[in-house]
This record gives sequence, structure tokens and C-alpha cells, in this order.
Amino acid sequence: MKTSKQIGKSVNRLEGYLKVTGAAKYAGEYDVPDLLQGYIVNSTITKGKILEIDESAAHALSGVVAIFSHNNRTKLPWFDIMYADMDAPPGTPFKPFYNDQILYNGQPIALVVAETFETARYAATLINVTYDEEPFETELAAHLDDARDPKKGIATLIKPLPPSANGDFEKAYNDADAQYAGEFIHGTEHHNPLELFTTTTVYEGDGKLTVYDKTQGTSNCQIYIANVFGLHYKDVRILSPFVGGAFGSGLRPQYQLFLCVMASLELKRNVRVTMDRAQMFTFGHRPQTIQKTRFGATADGTLTAINHTAIAETSQHEDYTEVVVNWANMLYPAKNTLLDYKLVPLDVFSPMDMRAPGGSTGLHAIEATMDALSYILKVDPMELRLLNYAERDVSADKPFSSKELKQCYLQAAEKFGWANRKSEPRTTRRGNRLVGTGMSSGIWDVIALPAKAKASINKKGKLKVKSAVTDIGTGTLTVMTQIAADSLGIHIDDVTFEYGDSNMPLSPIQGGSYTTGVVGSAVKAACESLKKKIFKKAKKMNNSTFNSVALEDVVFEDGSIYLKQDKSNFVTFKEIIADNDGKKIKASKNNIPNVLKLKQYTRAAHSAAFVEVEVDEQLGIVNVTRAVTAVAAGKIINPKTARSQILGGMIWGISKALREETLMDHNLGKYMNTDLGEYHIPVHADIHELDVIFVDEKDDIINELGSKGVGEIGLASMAPAIANAIYHATGKRINKFPIHFDQLL
Repeated sequence: MKTSKQIGKSVNRLEGYLKVTGAAKYAGEYDVPDLLQGYIVNSTITKGKILEIDESAAHALSGVVAIFSHNNRTKLPWFDIMYADMDAPPGTPFKPFYNDQILYNGQPIALVVAETFETARYAATLINVTYDEEPFETELAAHLDDARDPKKGIATLIKPLPPSANGDFEKAYNDADAQYAGEFIHGTEHHNPLELFTTTTVYEGDGKLTVYDKTQGTSNCQIYIANVFGLHYKDVRILSPFVGGAFGSGLRPQYQLFLCVMASLELKRNVRVTMDRAQMFTFGHRPQTIQKTRFGATADGTLTAINHTAIAETSQHEDYTEVVVNWANMLYPAKNTLLDYKLVPLDVFSPMDMRAPGGSTGLHAIEATMDALSYILKVDPMELRLLNYAERDVSADKPFSSKELKQCYLQAAEKFGWANRKSEPRTTRRGNRLVGTGMSSGIWDVIALPAKAKASINKKGKLKVKSAVTDIGTGTLTVMTQIAADSLGIHIDDVTFEYGDSNMPLSPIQGGSYTTGVVGSAVKAACESLKKKIFKKAKKMNNSTFNSVALEDVVFEDGSIYLKQDKSNFVTFKEIIADNDGKKIKASKNNIPNVLKLKQYTRAAHSAAFVEVEVDEQLGIVNVTRAVTAVAAGKIINPKTARSQILGGMIWGISKALREETLMDHNLGKYMNTDLGEYHIPVHADIHELDVIFVDEKDDIINELGSKGVGEIGLASMAPAIANAIYHATGKRINKFPIHFDQLL
């Protein structure tokens, strides 16, 4: 069977059949014998102290096995010091059941373990808690004067703080021929993946555990559990082969993992703990953020001054940060810049990464400001961006490893029909609906991290590759299989990629759009190492025709090694393994980025979104009728799965701009719309004509594959383009997300 190149091919998801038929098992679906069920009790106050937990009525209920709280948890080895978590920001991580203090509304304070889920849930309602309440603060806007600089830590290596000021911004802004100043408000958003956070812990005896968990990092959870509970790493196995969405919510170990493992170790039983939908709102979220911009330009449209400030919320115990204000000067060069980012600690759980964290927030302010300037200058919005196009990252004084944003503008504009738009706002109608078009740039960092993979070839000539990486629904399994197949010159049907298991080679958490580049490069490196070992064995075979040739003189194709100059001269992998007494040939390889080389460049994916909206003039209802997003993200390994990622980001952009927010009653310190009925997201009827373009982009710097990743970049440019289109339709610039109809009436 002739092999064909897989990289760049639109391969269907290899696990797709398992998912659509229900055969794929998620963390809460494993058939574990003698399984106990846990249900979490959450705090009903926002700040204070637990005086008493009355468990008597719950204990009296038949089927209740145990109730855990801070009163009876065991002493834990790492509870008094910082424990390992690959995604932890500076500060002290939240420790469930640590003491009697309440830090935020919804904090887990007890766990009921029973023979059935229904019994545990009902027993939880019988627990009576007495509190001593304290005053609390949850409203960002009321505490802007308390904003402070974030604490620095390891996290700032991946999430850099704003660069220092350049030039004299105030003078340049005051002298500018055109100015725009705006304030931008972003409310809270919560992750709402369909799969609830669930952990199933199988107690294997002698402190050994097999844990099925909803996570974006099996290695991360293994390190966390081993350190917190004082276990050997080898005695903790985390499995997560299928994840029903995460979008950042599974980067850190969530508290149901801790509670489930604690109960299992204490009871020496198999235990499952599942959050309900309301409890999914009791940890991490995209933070409230208030931004201000001031951009100045010359009469011909050249930017001379950029000021972007942001104040975001964080918890009282951690400094969660995002990259919000760094992007403008990367996209648009200006000699005078003033960028600032501050935090306000509030009585909430620590915010956490949510798809395109910081980027999707900051780009709204940046791109709406650029759009506003274009109308002041009477310049086409795309032309203004082309006029200020950055061929070099002046903010860091570095070249880009590659950048095809200009082609994103041009190709998307042509596909969209941008040249046909009327420039004046409020001039196009369809019946009682105002029609507007808008566009926006997008940018997202390319992150380089180490990873490891193992590869082996068996007597049947089949390739197996292993990594602890998860697949959160993005197509990782399929893409890694494609990379492995091409790396060894073998048919894709002869490749098995095993993943989602902490016993496999270490992988970073799956996030930041870096998984394909990072883990894929490790897979490629492992396969390249395996090729050398296979070739070495081939050279040692009896009567080998390869004993006098070098590796560069042969080619690996069709599960065989061919002499480049004479394709009739070859040996199959099966023959090589047979000569090796049928023993597998194995190789493993760490992919360690060349940091010194990478530091010389700014590495980013780029996008351009063009959007059309209709706004009902009487009702203010906004409908996104069509949109095109062009993306430059290096080598696209699988255009089909990559397109799905961009479409998902575009749909999320519609959600972010028009629907999605978590509403808090600041008198209670409590989120009020904690279900999918009131937490509004788009439905099928809201989604119309969406198109994706991948712009050719070659990058030999970023990694072995030249791949930048596409998880975040589709969201980054979409929401600002919608806001700009709404302005073009109505003549009203709304700088508060989400944009509700009442703001347009």
C-alpha cells in the first residue's frame, strides 16, 4: 500500500466514531466495581468563618458512608507549602478543607460520600452550617483606586508583564492630529464545557491509585496528587483519554480531584465525585477587566502614540495575570507608548485561563480604538491597519519569526467583499434592519516548551508512539498520528498514538495553542531517533546492501528503507525486526526548544476577521449574518481539524461579543446565573455563514514542524470585528461586552 504524505491532509478524527457512537468513555463513565459516590457541599456565604457543621441528620440517612470537612481531614504532607501545579500563578494556591476560613462564595466545605449519587446529594441538603460572616468586596469598578502591580513569578515568563514606556506619550498624544480615547468594560465569563468536572478514583491498595480525571494535563495532576498526599509518583496514575471540552478550565487540578482522592485514600474504597452544573461556576473564570486606551495619529494616519491600561480582578490569595496590553505595539509600531496592567484583589476564586486569555480582552480595546481612529481620519479601517503594518516587533526590537498578517487582510477582504462597503455608518439597510461591516486584527503568542515522546516498531512493522498529552477535543490524536506517519514514512493505518496517561512520557498541560508544535515536535524527534536505530539494524543484517551507505543516502517510505539512487534496493521494517529476533526497536526523545535562538524573535500567529451584522432598528437585536477569518499560523498539519478550531473560535467570538457573561449580585458576592439556561451562549439559529482561510506561511524558527497552533487565534479577532460592525451599522460605539440590545435602543 503506497504511503502518502499526511501532514497538510484533511484527515477525519480517528476517535470520531467512538465519540458519536458513545463508545468513548469520559472520566465519569468508567464501570468501576464497589463504587462510592461523593457530593460536594459549597459555602453559602462569601467571606467569614465556619463556626459549626452539623452533620447529624445526614449521618442518620441510610447509605451515607462518610462526611469529610476541615474538621476531620488527614494531615497532608504538602498542605503547608506550595505544591506543584504547572499553571499556578504567583501566590498561595487554594487548598480545599484547609481550615474554617471562607474565601469566596461557593467554596467547597464538605464532601458527603454515600452508596449512591442520589443519597449523597440528598444528604448534602441535610447538613446545617453556622457561619460568622465578614464584610466582603467583589465589585471591581468600586475598587479601581486599590489597583496594584502584579507580583512577579515563574508564570510571568509565559505571561510577560507590560514593556517599559517609550518616548514621551503625553506630548505625542496631545500633539497628534487625530485622537481617540475609550473605556472598555469586560464582565466575568465562566467556562462551560459540556462534560462536568468528574474524578473517578480506583483504590488499588497500598496507597496506589488509578484516577480517571477530566483534565488538560495528566502529568500535572499526577504531580499534584503525589505531592499533596505524599505518594510516590509511580503509585499515582492519571488517565484522561477523552475530554468533553475544557478551554482552559482543566489546566489546573480542580478541587473535585483533591476531594475524590482524599476520600478514596481515607476509606480505601473506589470513589467518584462529580460537580453539578452550578458547581462548575465555583472555580476559575475569565476575570472582570476595565481598560482605557488613548491612541494618537498624524493626519495621514500614522500612529504616533499608544496608551493602553487595564485593571483586572484577582483573588485574595493568588495574582492571576493575563497579557492584555502588550499587543497594540506588536501590531502597530509607535514611537511613544505607555502601557500598564494592574490587579485588584477581591473576595472571589482565582480567575484562570479561558481561551485566548488576555488577548481576546485586550484586542477588543485595541481594535475598536483603531476602528474609531479610522472614522476620525476618514480612512478605510483596513487601510489604516496596512498603513501602520509592523514588519518588525518594535515593542521588543525583534524580527518576527514569520508574519503573513498582510495576506490575511487582503485574502479575507477579497473573499468577504470588503471593497463594496459604504464607508459611512448607518447607510445600509435591509428592511427594518441596519447592516454594518467591521474588521479586526488578531494576534497570539507561539509558546515553546519541552516535551517527550516514545516510539517503537514491532514485528508486524506497526509504529506505536506514546505521550502523556491529552486530547481535549481539538484533534490531537489525529494530528500526532499524521506527524508520526510522515516522520517514519509509514502508512497512517499502521500507526497507533497512545496518549492521555500520566505513565507515558511527560507532556506539558494542553493549552495556549502550543500542543501541536510542542508535543508534535517531540513525536517527530522520537520517530527520527527511531529511524536511526532501524537503519543501524538494517546495516548489520546479513548481506545488507546498506552497510556502506549513510542515513542521508536512504529514504523511509511504505514501511521500508529504500536506497535513494536505486529504489529497487530496499528492506522492509518487518524484515529488519525479524532479523532482530522479533524484538521491538524503541526510541525516546526529549524535545527541548533552543531558547537562545527563539529569544531572538517574536513568535506569533495572526488573523484578520471580517464581519457583517444586522441590527433590528426597533428592537436592537444583533445578528451576525456572515464572517470570514483568515489565519496565518505556520504549517497547518490538518486543515480539517484546524478549520474546526477556527470556526469554534469564531462562534465563541459571537458569544463573547453578544451573549456571554456571568452576573454577580455584589450585595451577596454570588454569581446568579449558574446554569446553561441563564448563562447565555449562541444556539444553532444564531450561527450563519462562517468561512475560514488559511494563509500560506513558512516558519523555520518556531519548531521542527513550523506549526504555530490555532486554538486561540480564531477567537482573538472575531469579537472586536463584531463590535466594529455594530458601530458601522448603527453609528453607536458600544465598548462594554457583551453588547446587549438595550444599549442600542
